Amino acid sequence: MRIDRFTDGDVEVEVLPELGARLHRVRAFGHEVLRTPPDPATHAADPFFWGGYVMTPWCNRVEPDAIEVGGRQLQLGANFRDGTAIHGQVYVAPWTDEGDGSYSIRAGGDGWPWPYEAGAHYAVSGGTVAIELRVTNLADAPMPAGIGIHPWFLRPLEVAIHADAVFPSNLATEPDPDPVTGAFDLRRLAPMADDLDGCWARIGDPAVTIRWPETGLTMIMRAGATVPVIVAASPHDVDAVAIEPQTHAPQALRRTNGEEPLGLEWLAPGASLVLDAALAFERATGA
Repeated sequence: MRIDRFTDGDVEVEVLPELGARLHRVRAFGHEVLRTPPDPATHAADPFFWGGYVMTPWCNRVEPDAIEVGGRQLQLGANFRDGTAIHGQVYVAPWTDEGDGSYSIRAGGDGWPWPYEAGAHYAVSGGTVAIELRVTNLADAPMPAGIGIHPWFLRPLEVAIHADAVFPSNLATEPDPDPVTGAFDLRRLAPMADDLDGCWARIGDPAVTIRWPETGLTMIMRAGATVPVIVAASPHDVDAVAIEPQTHAPQALRRTNGEEPLGLEWLAPGASLVLDAALAFERATGA
């Protein structure tokens, strides 16, 4: 299986073009950062719990059965153990290498009735991994769209999500988030409690800080203007935590149909939605 590698000497990234153009590995100052399987083929057999993958034309969980959105019928089908349709359509499909760290794929026109093109660009410089994701409407009518990236960061770690509000469950949400309290108040660096699975809103800059105490490595995650939420999950039986910049909140089809906040973005024919994120790594002095 082909693996593309990009490095600036301090930070190394490995991408799998044949499996979603996903991040297979990120290594910073000699330390593994992502949950990387020994065999890259594991991503195909178990696509949701390794590395870091692109989610589009929607992120998180939506209704798997027939639903009408924008006058068109969707029939997505369940692809996750909880019976939902999760994380879009291209997370493990083969992408085309466009060169210079850029990848693309065309999809849709099926259970998702609008055809679209997704793109990803990865660059490494100055200890920072720059990620640009894009989804473009190829249909002749407006298309709802969302995009995000889903990296799994290895434990043990401390995390701070700089956000004032949260949807405390990604399975069922109210239209608006709640103020952060208790285990969902992650505004200061600390270990994340097990089995949280929420969506943080009203995020600041930087959006997220992660520290690995055993190595002294720190990562600052910044996200562009199209990223209003950070989804995070800490399942007790996984040795990693997912920290996911996304362009919309969970239950996006319901939100879009009901004109609730933080739904999918309507793209005119030929228009694109772009997500920018940067992962900046620093190591403690002398580490």
